Amino acid sequence: MQTRHHILLLLGVLLLVGLLLAGLFRFGGTHQNVSQKHFYVFGTLVGITIWGVDEKSASDAINEIATQFQTMHNNWHAWQNSPLTDLNQAIAAEETGTIQEMSLLPLLKQAQLFSHQSDGLFNPAIGQLIALWGFHQSDLSNNQPPEAAKIAQLVALAPSMDQIDIEGNRVSSRNSAVQLDFGAFAKGYAVDLMIEQLRQLGVQNAIINAGGNLKAIGSKGQNPWLIGIRHPNGSDVLAAVSVSGEESVMTSGNYERFFEYQGRRYSHLIDPRHGYPTQGIASVTVIDKSGARADAASTALMVAGVSDWHRIARQMGVKYVMLMDEAGTVYVNPAMAVRVQFPPDNKPNVVVSEPL
Repeated sequence: MQTRHHILLLLGVLLLVGLLLAGLFRFGGTHQNVSQKHFYVFGTLVGITIWGVDEKSASDAINEIATQFQTMHNNWHAWQNSPLTDLNQAIAAEETGTIQEMSLLPLLKQAQLFSHQSDGLFNPAIGQLIALWGFHQSDLSNNQPPEAAKIAQLVALAPSMDQIDIEGNRVSSRNSAVQLDFGAFAKGYAVDLMIEQLRQLGVQNAIINAGGNLKAIGSKGQNPWLIGIRHPNGSDVLAAVSVSGEESVMTSGNYERFFEYQGRRYSHLIDPRHGYPTQGIASVTVIDKSGARADAASTALMVAGVSDWHRIARQMGVKYVMLMDEAGTVYVNPAMAVRVQFPPDNKPNVVVSEPL
């Protein structure tokens, strides 16, 4: 089943990251004050690593974060009953929705900002297209491409984040075809919130890993955190990058959620301009202080492709970008090229762009 396969791949990602972190622990010469826990939420495995806090305090903090992650998952779910589906139903009925779950409002406003900055390539308003392709379900094993006429019909309706009006906690849309789905950046936004929550709980050094999308604060003792970036083939590490202070490392890829039909792979990342899954790019990694921005940008750059990623990255204000195309060529901006470390025995062909 697709779901089981996806979980196994995520376990592999966590193992790769864990091995890198373990190498740092050995380098530092101590195993003290390291607490870790994994749980399943947002359709992915989430791992939390805390350094330098006593075991009980770390355990209490992790349990609190796990509870809040589950609450966000329930509130933002795009197809199971939730405050978000209630809002989508109101929009479809050409009514004004009243948001009682206040975490939705800043999520919605950030989505509007990133959509505008990306020229609409990041477009959480295309929930109907995502559902049409069968990605509003957990098991993708029986999926097949929808009829071209149905895709064209939804594309012609042109739902966008610019068509949403917000007045206080009341939300409406000028286009009843708008259906919100925040899956393209909800994990990054949630990680931002939970890192801040860890700080409020007294944690200064930690990593939250949401299915390979990570945010770190502080450091591991005297060493930075060393993060492994998954290779699109699912079994290797493409590169590693050191982070310290507060940084997010977010990756979007055509291997995350997909189905195969007649020998062809169809990714859950839909290009809103024509309604079909993105092609050409296998993965995009963005480093930024904001997990939400990095997550949204990685999605937008998957859509932009090799020809337009640099322009969109500049508009979105991100400074560290790495793309791998489906042929295995890696594209990086100069600042990212300095930071990433490729395996010496498996270094890809790398193309360095103009500075961002």
